Amino acid sequence: MPIASINPATGETLETFESLTETQIDEKLQRAADTFATYRLVSLAEREAWMVRAAEILESEKEDFARLMTIEMGKPIKGAVGEAEKCAWVCRYYAETAKLHLADQFVDTNAARSFVRFQPLGPVLAVMPWNFPFWQVFRFAAPALMAGNVGLLKHASNVPQCALAIEDIFRRAGFPEGAFQTLLIGSDEVKAILEDSRVVAATLTGSEPAGRSVAAIAGEQIKKTVLELGGSDPFIVMPSADVAEAATIAVKARTINNGQSCIAAKRFIVAAGIYEDFERRFVEEMEALSVGDPLDEANDIGPWQPSRF
Repeated sequence: MPIASINPATGETLETFESLTETQIDEKLQRAADTFATYRLVSLAEREAWMVRAAEILESEKEDFARLMTIEMGKPIKGAVGEAEKCAWVCRYYAETAKLHLADQFVDTNAARSFVRFQPLGPVLAVMPWNFPFWQVFRFAAPALMAGNVGLLKHASNVPQCALAIEDIFRRAGFPEGAFQTLLIGSDEVKAILEDSRVVAATLTGSEPAGRSVAAIAGEQIKKTVLELGGSDPFIVMPSADVAEAATIAVKARTINNGQSCIAAKRFIVAAGIYEDFERRFVEEMEALSVGDPLDEANDIGPWQPSRF
């Protein structure tokens, strides 16, 4: 089944991609396993240099990456530029601190010497959402690659160009072929990949049903998982609050990334004594937002679309 990249602001189909065949998936899984056998032995210094280079690519080409995010999933262009910059930051952070995170931790016991040592696991499958198409991937990939693991990305099916662009960034940065691969597949292919012995762990950001599914499949295989699932975040305004400031922050909290954020404020709980003042200010600031073409920096909100994984 083809995977389509469609501009949600215009409805234009930008590009279509054929889903990987079973043979192609098998080749990529084997490449990941083969790459891990050698990549796990690469020095931290080499990984650090490659990760810094990835940050440099993100910084120097942030406008291009931002435009790609915006035309593929609709986020306002200003937020997309900020997302690219944040991805560069996380690459630099783990490049600089991996040696601290991975250092042996010595433990006092009755033995001559006891310590905890951190070893890479192997190929890790990441099932990622479309709402922050670069950030969600880089916050997984940067620490995973610095730790000596290799990554397999099953991105949301509506952001295939973002997924391929991320793979290309790591390739251009110097990481070995197979260290980070994008799998252009549908959700129905995830189960078989999770069950494959060459995939040793998984991470997912998405809905609770998607998390339950991945956790159940991985659990049957006794494979490690890290899940970030949906929530319903309350925005609480106490009587002591600066009502004007609270209303301004509340609007931002509700509309960040077109309102398509797992941590967006979803319930507003306001003290009775300040409720009417808060409501008036909140409505006024909402009405002042500019909705339109997300490529226009003057607009605050672009198109909305339902969740897709």
